Amino acid sequence: MGRKKGVVDFEETASDDFDPANPYKDPVAMLEMREHIVREKWIDIEKAKILRDKVRWCYRIEGVNHLQKCRHLVRQYLDATRGIGWGKDDRHPSLHGPKVEEVESE
Repeated sequence: MGRKKGVVDFEETASDDFDPANPYKDPVAMLEMREHIVREKWIDIEKAKILRDKVRWCYRIEGVNHLQKCRHLVRQYLDATRGIGWGKDDRHPSLHGPKVEEVESE
């Protein structure tokens, strides 16, 4: 009746009880929200790593023509790296610059 043997079920959405105005009101919701944010950051970082590997491969294959042939991959990689990371440079994430979709829509 319970869970399947060897299968762990993770909650992949953010907590509905979390109140950003008063984060310490519900400590469990705060921790769930923190885990959700960390999980999403790791996903963004891994996507950027995959794109970086594709750019390296394209540069190696295309040789001297890499500026024209790999431009689309470089743009995707730069867009993927905007605003991700763990804030080692002591800037708030809102100061990392907007992603390209946000700039084009305005």
